[in-house]
This record gives sequence, structure tokens and C-alpha cells, in this order.
Amino acid sequence: MQEIRTVAVVGTGIIGASWSCLFLAHGLDVMATDIREGAEAELNAAVERFWPSLPDAVLARGERGTLRFASDLAAACAAADFVQENAIERQDAKIELMRRIDAAAPAHAVIASSSSAISVTAMQSACADPGRVVLGHPFNPPHLVPLVEVAGGEATRETALATAEAFYGRVGKVPIRLNKELYGHVANRLQAAIFREAVHLLESGVASAEDIDRAVSEGPGLRWALMGPFLTYHLAGGERGMAGFWEMFAPMQQRLWDDLGNPVPDAGVQARVTEAVERSYAGRPVRALVEDRDIRLRKVLAARRLDREP
Repeated sequence: MQEIRTVAVVGTGIIGASWSCLFLAHGLDVMATDIREGAEAELNAAVERFWPSLPDAVLARGERGTLRFASDLAAACAAADFVQENAIERQDAKIELMRRIDAAAPAHAVIASSSSAISVTAMQSACADPGRVVLGHPFNPPHLVPLVEVAGGEATRETALATAEAFYGRVGKVPIRLNKELYGHVANRLQAAIFREAVHLLESGVASAEDIDRAVSEGPGLRWALMGPFLTYHLAGGERGMAGFWEMFAPMQQRLWDDLGNPVPDAGVQARVTEAVERSYAGRPVRALVEDRDIRLRKVLAARRLDREP
């Protein structure tokens, strides 16, 4: 782990810029690359914008690596000890990009992808050394949210997975290991299930978009900042824990599961949901909402950190 000093960040949109900010704040040098015109200036601006929102514990380290940019992919990856790829979410393009990264990066470098859904087995399929390709899927924004999902493909070596997990832990992330590949991984599937029901409730006229959001943020979302669904229901079962929960609530759960909606995100649904959301949050630019989100995230993370200190 001490040998990882330079990280190549391939693709410098919102996710890539956020990763870059985090790596730099942990004293790592970042060599970034992106094919978009104006990407270097956008990256520099994004890092400066994200920097003050880093957790206080990270800022207190007082470290900052060197950020460099190369328009050429091979040049950006040539000296990398670790590669974090964040480019287009299209399987054919991802396979070709991974092949090029694998050809350019040093033999010791692990190649991680931030892909939200594409399987590692597919992404590594054209690589000369597929064993070093892993999933390193963050939750937005990566410089604040600790979660990173780690998984391998059919050809991935265990050493590559272990190296990725240790590296992410070094920069303050909380990695979870997927035992098998699954479309959307874990967190996006959980998130999609809640969003699907939220859309169903909106389409059914049960509540407004704003009130459905409040139903989460002012209710179960507060618990979800501290615990996941299994622990939540374990505690709901009283002294008997999960067994007690099933005893009391299994019939209700079955009825709820049977009654959950299954809306189809066709053009009509998309338009109605978009209109409802824009009406609920009218007058608040997206950037202002993002800044407010990040301020709140920092406070939640700080509170959790204090709560966990001995």
C-alpha cells in the first residue's frame, strides 16, 4: 500500500473530479485525463469548489497532492500505481477503454472502474491482464460519501480486490465486497427500489414529490444514516430481534410487498415526475441544492465520527 503514490483518474466529470479531490486531500498525486474539450479547466474548478466541503478530519491533515492533466490516455496512465476509471457508461466503449488502460498502465497497477452497472467480467474481456480489473463503484459525491462497492469479474485476482479494498480504506472510504456480479450492484438496487415506489406514490396521487421526499428525510432516512434495513428491522422486533419482527410484522410485510407499485419509466412518467420535482424545488438552482446537500452530509459525517470515538 505504501507504493501507491500516483493515481490516474480517467474521466473527469462529476464523479472523476470528486475522486480527484479526495485523492489529492490524502496526499496522493493525481494524473487526470479526459477527451472532452475544456475538461482540464473544468476539473481544476471542480476540485477547488469541492475542497472546502471535504470532511473536517480530512482537511485537518493539511495534505494536498499534485494535480496534473494529460489529454493522452497512455501518458496519463504510464506512471500510475492505481487507476480510477469514470468514463462513459456504455459497455462497448468501456471494454475498449479498459483495454487501452490495461495496455498503458504499469504491471503492478490495479485498474478500478466507477461503473454503476456494467459487469467487471465484460469490462475486462479485452484486457491482456484481466486479473487486475476490479469494480470500485462510489456513491455520489465520492469525496464525502464513504461507501465504495468492490467486486471482481470472472478473471479478477483476489490480490487485486484486496489491494483495492486496502487502498480505499486508506483514503477514508468504507468498502463493501460483492460476492457475485449483479446489474446495479447493491446500493443502486436498494436506491432504485425506493425510487420506484416513490414514483408509484406520486403517480397514484398519494402525495406531492416534496412530501414524499420529506417522508424519507424526516423519517426512515434519519435511521438509515446510522443503520441498514436488516439492523433497522432487527431493532423493530424488540428483545427478540429479527425473530420478533417476523412474528409481529410478517403478514404486514407480505401485504406491502404484494402492493408495491411497478411503474414503467416511459416518456409520460418521466415528464410528469420531472414537472413535479421542478415544481417542488422551484427557485433553487441545482448547484445551490448540491451545496446544501454537501453541508448537511459533512454535519452528518461529523456527528457519526464523534459518536464512534471512544
